[in-house]
Amino acid sequence: MKSGDNKIDLSIIMPALNEADNIEGAIRDTLEAFSEYGLKGEIIVVNDGSTDETAKIVDELAGPEPAHLIRMVHHRTPRGLGMAFRDGTMEARGDVVAFMPGDGENDPGEIMRYFSLMDQVDMVVPFVYNKDVRPKSRNLISTVFRMIVNLTFGVNFNYTNGTVLYRRVILNSNPNRSRGFFFQTENVVRAVWSGYLFAEVPYRLEVRGAGESKAISWKSLAEVIRNYLALIKEIYLSPEKRASRKPAPGTVSDLRRRETQDIGFGVEGKYSRE
Repeated sequence: MKSGDNKIDLSIIMPALNEADNIEGAIRDTLEAFSEYGLKGEIIVVNDGSTDETAKIVDELAGPEPAHLIRMVHHRTPRGLGMAFRDGTMEARGDVVAFMPGDGENDPGEIMRYFSLMDQVDMVVPFVYNKDVRPKSRNLISTVFRMIVNLTFGVNFNYTNGTVLYRRVILNSNPNRSRGFFFQTENVVRAVWSGYLFAEVPYRLEVRGAGESKAISWKSLAEVIRNYLALIKEIYLSPEKRASRKPAPGTVSDLRRRETQDIGFGVEGKYSRE
């Protein structure tokens, strides 16, 4: 996966809305994880309309860190987590991208430890195993949400809203429309329906450093419902999109698909190359 001095292995997209108390820790933890796992990475902070010192802190950190690139994308007003991820991905230079929130709740090392799996798949989807760090009410909402998604789209994920590792071409070919918290679910469901291979892995959450999560609100719930219905329409009611779904050329999934097409069933049900 890693070759060439100028090659970026992993682009971390880090949306931040008024995270002045947490953003420095999130960035430093990410830089340490790059070093620990021997990855050449970049951090793209998407300042999503912050009115506090978030942007100033990022600018100060970007200066003395030549070994790891820190860049910033600015939204004048908050556009939502989904749009922040989409815009950050458009600026990414790594072959692989991942979402990492600027609130410090996620340990970047937890997903980077699985980076080598990208030699075998095009997407690594983490699921949280220490759910007790979150309120029971949020865990209940996550469980109900997961059941609805799995039943609706014929998938079997343990979790869809984590720090997923994506081959960047998956997102570039069909960027998410969701402005809010449904964006990860939209991306992973669409990727599975397009035939991309993935692996699910266990993931440990940290306790948020300061402030409150913006994930649960009536506004975000309404946005999730709208995006959920839009994805149903795309998956089941758009035959032209359904017919065009297939892995991008050169991806692991595409190569495996071509290998499978070269294999036929021989006598006694054993595989044999024709």
